[in-house]
Amino acid sequence: MEVKLLKATEDPEETICTAARNDYMEEFAGDKSFKEIMTTIEGETIEEKKETLIGHLLKQGHFGPFEHPQATFAVKGISRSCMAQITRHRHVSFDVRSMRYVSFDDVDPENVAEGEMVVTPPSANDPDWVGRNQKGGAVDDETVEKREEIFRESVKRSVEDYQELLDLGMPPEDARFVLPIGTEVNMVLSMNARMLMHVADMRAAADAQWEIREMTEEILDLAKEWCPITFEYYEENMKNRKNRLAP
Repeated sequence: MEVKLLKATEDPEETICTAARNDYMEEFAGDKSFKEIMTTIEGETIEEKKETLIGHLLKQGHFGPFEHPQATFAVKGISRSCMAQITRHRHVSFDVRSMRYVSFDDVDPENVAEGEMVVTPPSANDPDWVGRNQKGGAVDDETVEKREEIFRESVKRSVEDYQELLDLGMPPEDARFVLPIGTEVNMVLSMNARMLMHVADMRAAADAQWEIREMTEEILDLAKEWCPITFEYYEENMKNRKNRLAP
């Protein structure tokens, strides 16, 4: 998996603060400099003032201003299972690599058996891995070796069958039905800062599935660079408060 920030609103926290101050100003925010807009906010520097206001907004649950700045991320190599989870968030915009128009006719099934093209869950090869709904705990090496063998043979056979169906003239949009739900896809997704926090509430939580939790944590790391005051406050004070920012 790889996550990159493609594009994002410049000066996102200036945008957040301007929108928030607009709600309580008699003057038109469009006629004022940012320094003038923030005059009455506590703090010696403009950064301190932003910290004061953003912390107050998040603490008081005034989330509307966080809907203005938006970020676009590219995600490489997540499973279609993970895709099905993240696309349930209807206020996020998505584009996903098509399996109707992009075929895997040149992929070597032997390489798929070694981990190419299909995401391998940790429980397939880690005897100490314990999943959320797993019956029992850790397993012995013999059991995990058998798991891995079955998993590898299954995905290899699926890709071989898929490619044979293509050779028999079946269109990729129909042949793809035999591919596993772990087949990798690439995705571009966009969301505003409030929605990103809501996604994190749901998908970075301890009880979230391991793959979407990993993806969300990587997005949060990038968000902290893009919108640092907001997401540092979120990490320290609000993370894992499930549904706190539900739209």
